[in-house]
Amino acid sequence: MNIRYRIQGGKRLSGTVQISGSKNAALPLLAASVLTKGDSVFRNVPRLRDTETMLAILDFLGVKTTVDGTTVRVNADTMKNVPIPHDLVSKLRGSIVLLGSLLARFGEVEMAYPGGCVLGKRPVGAHTDAFLQMGILDCSTNDKMHFKGKPNPSHIILSEFSVTATENVLLAAALADGTTTIELAAAEPHVQDVCIFLIERGIRIDGVGSHTLVIHGKKGLLQGKSHTVTPDYLEAGVFLLAGVLTKGKVTIQGADRAHLTSFIGALRRTGVSCTFEKNGDITADGTACQLQATRIQTNIFPGFPTDLQAPFGVLLTQATGVSRIFEVLFEGRMAYLYELEKMGAKIEILNSHQALIIGPSAIQGRQVASNDIRAGAAMVLAGLCAEGETIVTDVRYIERGYDRLEEKLKALGADIVREEE
Repeated sequence: MNIRYRIQGGKRLSGTVQISGSKNAALPLLAASVLTKGDSVFRNVPRLRDTETMLAILDFLGVKTTVDGTTVRVNADTMKNVPIPHDLVSKLRGSIVLLGSLLARFGEVEMAYPGGCVLGKRPVGAHTDAFLQMGILDCSTNDKMHFKGKPNPSHIILSEFSVTATENVLLAAALADGTTTIELAAAEPHVQDVCIFLIERGIRIDGVGSHTLVIHGKKGLLQGKSHTVTPDYLEAGVFLLAGVLTKGKVTIQGADRAHLTSFIGALRRTGVSCTFEKNGDITADGTACQLQATRIQTNIFPGFPTDLQAPFGVLLTQATGVSRIFEVLFEGRMAYLYELEKMGAKIEILNSHQALIIGPSAIQGRQVASNDIRAGAAMVLAGLCAEGETIVTDVRYIERGYDRLEEKLKALGADIVREEE
């Protein structure tokens, strides 16, 4: 089924929007439920294709799951350990976080290589290397990942600041009786949320939010409890940008200001006024600002998020001067710039990691494609500020990462229609 958005640009967005739970937290949290007995209840789970796929994988493994809006109940008491086939994991890169929890529970895991967005080379070497340091035997082939052995408490030095590798080691170490240290750990908010989940269930973890984590694991399954998924700071950034790009004023509710520090700093450098309310609301006012060019460089948290690079790139097309984007994490992140060029943006792509954006440009409505989840959001933003009609294709990517995006934009005043063919 082909799904697309039809957007009439030029509508000023204003109002308040509630930020959904983080997809990047929900997926490893659902994987973490494998470590528990009894019911685990997750609140604020985003309604996304990716979370649906993860639940389908858990169902395949014999886990009982029920969904009621944004609340998901998981019971893994009858779970079985069987190879996970390609047709399930090929849809979801995030399925790789099942490796650590399945190893912790069963001492063996076998699954096809995961899929997801094409963002350049995303090898599994960081995961394999970490598992080897925990005494796990790698029996993988060209067609599947296969690891054997119960994880040992260890001193792990990750080969890179990998979010999913950090999460896999966290989950693997939770049931290893002893102390595991992770050095060069990722510190993103969704990694912190996995730590909080484990701490709530009796696992002591030192260094949460830093690049060194110390996990004091213990034998035996953890007790199921309720947990509220952390808000999605990536969705929050998109809605703040939507307000600014349409010369409107948008307030977001439920976001964590600390998750957005680098992003808001970049917004302010372009001339956008951002205010913080005592109740936690954040407002970006684009009604009167004159956007100025700036430089952004993606980095690990708390640096500028790679997943907000493409949406922010749209803003830079409307800024006066020459802006520079330096994408240090993924060589495939720049593909959206070709779609922006179709719409009239003036761009010089220097290489797969660097580009110049010369603005301001008068963006014209065109048919453009979603190359990945975040590029898709960027195309929607471009359509909102373009003159005329924009058709965004391959919306299935967008719906993997953003909870009811078109509904929330409509509530703010956008002219956007979701069409199925």
